[in-house]
Amino acid sequence: HTENKKNADSITIQYCEILHQINLKKLKCNISIKPSHIGSDISDKILMNNFKKLHNRAIENENFIRIDMESSSLTDITLNTYAKTYTKENNIGVVLQAYLYRTKKDLMQLKPNSNIRLCKGIYNESQDIAIKDPKKINDNYLKLLKMAFERNIYVGIATHDINLIKASIVMINEMNIDKSKFEFQMLYGVPMGQTLNIIKSNKYKIRIYVPFGQDWYEYSIRRIKENPNIGMYVIKNMFR
Repeated sequence: HTENKKNADSITIQYCEILHQINLKKLKCNISIKPSHIGSDISDKILMNNFKKLHNRAIENENFIRIDMESSSLTDITLNTYAKTYTKENNIGVVLQAYLYRTKKDLMQLKPNSNIRLCKGIYNESQDIAIKDPKKINDNYLKLLKMAFERNIYVGIATHDINLIKASIVMINEMNIDKSKFEFQMLYGVPMGQTLNIIKSNKYKIRIYVPFGQDWYEYSIRRIKENPNIGMYVIKNMFR
């Protein structure tokens, strides 16, 4: 939640340099950008200008960039930023949250061949706009995943829920989804044990999400508040 233009611009420059270094070192990775990090709390214009800089740098370096999703107050601006900068080259993606009632509609409005990260959602949202029952969230997640596959949308299956991962694998097999159309995504530091082995034994792609930046402590504290279940993993890694 960057509060002034100078910081938003500085952060944008740092991410542009990261894209450059990824290219130089020929690394198999990309970056996710939170709109509130590069100016959405200041103005739509600053957000769009900074994101265009990042998007252009990603194109120059033949890389991919994802617009991360935050609380529901930023859902519209995030999806609008994605829609305005979407290219057929498909080097840009967005995130959808399974616990929001609106997500089915949002998914149907995406163009075929889009690229999404599908997650449950961790923000404490009102029951008027978000599903609260964990089982119903999982059920909706799988419905959205099936819809995405049917619409030829690339999916980053982002969850640490073992049962949900297993159900996703069953769906992939039943629908005969090609391995090039999805990947599994997880947060660095959360132990997944045998689940990782199950995914690897099927030779599915796995991407690890790594928080980056000077404000790592504040970021970690917010994550603990938003999702106490991952608190012990964050605290363990702080003191290693």
